Amino acid sequence: MAVGIEKEKEKEKEKEKEKEKEKEKEKEKEKEKEKKKEKKKKKEKKEKKKKEKEKKKEKKKEKKKKKKKKKKKNSDQSL
Repeated sequence: MAVGIEKEKEKEKEKEKEKEKEKEKEKEKEKEKEKKKEKKKKKEKKEKKKKEKEKKKEKKKEKKKKKKKKKKKNSDQSL
């Protein structure tokens, strides 16, 4: 009879170990999720910065174009 009780206790210990393993796996999954989220966030931030830079560049180009046009217009008027 004592052997049966020992076996039960052993089974319980095994179950506990399994539960712990599952918890660890869950934690790892969560960490991985967080990492991916962080990576995505960084990527999006980088993209946003890139787009902003492009916009600024475009604006500068546009300004230059307008200035050139204005200069040309002014020189045409003086003729």
